[in-house]
Amino acid sequence: MASIQVSKERKWTIRVPASSANIGPGFDVLGLALSRHLTLQVVLSPTASSSSTDSVILSYIGEGAAEAPLNPYKNLITRVALYVLLSHGLSFPAASAATIHITVDNQVPFGRGLGSSAAAVVAGVVLANALGDLNLSQERMKDYALMVERHPDNVTAALVGGFTGSFLRTLDAAELSPSSIPLAEVLPAYPPDAGPPQPGDEPPPQPPKTVGRHVRYGLAKEVGVVVVVPKFEVETAKARGALPADYSRADVVFNLQRLAVLTASLGQSPPNAEVIWEAMRDKVHQPWREGLIPGLSKILNTLTPSTHPGLLGICLSGAGPTILALVEKSLPTTITTDASEITSADSGADEKMQKVGEAIKNLWKGEGIEVEWMALTVDEEGATCVEH
Repeated sequence: MASIQVSKERKWTIRVPASSANIGPGFDVLGLALSRHLTLQVVLSPTASSSSTDSVILSYIGEGAAEAPLNPYKNLITRVALYVLLSHGLSFPAASAATIHITVDNQVPFGRGLGSSAAAVVAGVVLANALGDLNLSQERMKDYALMVERHPDNVTAALVGGFTGSFLRTLDAAELSPSSIPLAEVLPAYPPDAGPPQPGDEPPPQPPKTVGRHVRYGLAKEVGVVVVVPKFEVETAKARGALPADYSRADVVFNLQRLAVLTASLGQSPPNAEVIWEAMRDKVHQPWREGLIPGLSKILNTLTPSTHPGLLGICLSGAGPTILALVEKSLPTTITTDASEITSADSGADEKMQKVGEAIKNLWKGEGIEVEWMALTVDEEGATCVEH
């Protein structure tokens, strides 16, 4: 195992968008990259670290800064980066030889259904690709990300951007399925005295090639996004646990019909609100998660295109608790940026987006839940890495 070669100072900016998954009937299929970002400012320097043990120095600002672990062997971003490096026979440099300063500016709320873990995983893969000069293709980076984040909807949207559909392909018998490998073998659960990998450690498992398949759908320019973020979290494991083991044929057909129509109708200009609103209904995951999210049923069924002109559709974002609303916006419109705080009526949204955001906010207020909402656009770039 060799360390990263450091002969001169190098700097990168890595940016990964938030994402919404399970759009309407698209459970574990559809993803949407959004204009809030996880941004890393990375400096690789051939000078000894100020830490006696770690060459990687992490700092955080933004969402979740107080809770994010700064130990590089506990932080998800750097653990993923180390996994990818180890897969190529590399590791972080010794603290006596070099320093990697990583400043993380996070604008993706943790545990709210906006793809915070997918953004961190993708950022870790992109970080390793830069530090190790690995020259991984986008498809191969997706393979490594899917070894950690096993559901392709958020990962795909965060990596490639836009409005996506994805799945894990059927593997040949000779291939190794990522889902069959315990996650602890990919990202070990480090003990309190965790440190760098030691000589003789087993190399981590390699992902199959092109394990995740995806397409990017068209999205009409009139489609705007409102996300309403409540001030409580829903654990993904608990949300998964609320789902049944089996579904009726009627419910599966219900979702399949709407999924086929939704992916086509969102690309049509001007969008047809009546078609899209009905096509965004779901019977696979939202009804089963109502017990975890107070007021969900009321929100999904009270707001319609007739009560709120411009509303196209409404659904849970990922496993929740955030609500995603698609709204036909007036062009052009100003949107919330990473530099902005989560806001409400002063977000720059047009009147229709404001009314939808405020209506959802008020419905949740009736349940005693405080929320904030944002007017966003779709991030078409996906994950980027720029060396300075």
